[in-house]
Amino acid sequence: MLDYFLIFISLLILILIYFKIADRYNIIDKPNERSSHSVVTIRGGGVVFSIAVVIAFLLGYATLSLTAAVLLVAVVSFIDDIKPLHQLPRFFSHFIAVLLIVLDLEIYNISLLLLPVILIFGIGWINLFNFMDGINGITVLYSLSCIITLGFVYKMDEAVFPVLVIMGLSCLVFALFNVRKKAKTFAGDIGSISMAVFLGYFLLKLVLKTNEIGYMLLISIYAVDSIVTIIYRIREKENIFKPHRTHLYQYLANELKIPHLVVSFSYAFIQIAINVLVIYTISIDVMTIYMFFGILVLLTAVYLLLRGSVLKKISDNA
Repeated sequence: MLDYFLIFISLLILILIYFKIADRYNIIDKPNERSSHSVVTIRGGGVVFSIAVVIAFLLGYATLSLTAAVLLVAVVSFIDDIKPLHQLPRFFSHFIAVLLIVLDLEIYNISLLLLPVILIFGIGWINLFNFMDGINGITVLYSLSCIITLGFVYKMDEAVFPVLVIMGLSCLVFALFNVRKKAKTFAGDIGSISMAVFLGYFLLKLVLKTNEIGYMLLISIYAVDSIVTIIYRIREKENIFKPHRTHLYQYLANELKIPHLVVSFSYAFIQIAINVLVIYTISIDVMTIYMFFGILVLLTAVYLLLRGSVLKKISDNA
């Protein structure tokens, strides 16, 4: 426990040092018409997530490949946070990061047919997670819901559990400055994309270890919101890579004026509830492929009904 307390204090000191550097070099996020915030905020506070992975590596818990993958996307994303990059270097860093994860988990020994599928889904997951980073608290609270769930599943694994605890501590440090009515810092691409790589690694590791696809539902809320929103945007012939405010959580926070933290906590709590159901059904061996898709279809249907209701309410209020 003392070791974890010292790690927490170290992460707290390091993020405070980063704030000084960011303030000195004007690494800030100025609100615009697409923003969900209204005050100038320090960008890139999510650097603490990649620092946590480095600490876990130095302590002998995180693998070299995972650390390299997180650091690669962190560096490229941080540069992008400061000065927007072309899509190509960002995509290339995501591709290499997923490839490093594939090599680390030795997926090539399982089936070569899985490689292109995992590469596509891995890159897709990184970008979906990044798209969802738009209001105070949502990234860190949702990440904590996933980390807590993974920690419960991996609680007996002495090689994995400490890494999850360290990343969880970094989330708590970040939350001190982000889970507020007026956030002091945002995760930035460096935070959301690093976290996406981290969560994707351990989720894929769990699915491969247990041969249980049901664990993919541990990220189902983000997946449903992101994928449905992308489909809507494609239908409207919008550029899906440009910033927007058409996710359900953005409608709730921006148009309906529901407090950011209420929306963020709701997303996290609903995901935790789903995770409890998933773990229970797997534990009693009733999680079949039919149940997996059944839950996904039900979640999508509920989401579409809620989205439709929200859009109607917005239209009525206009």
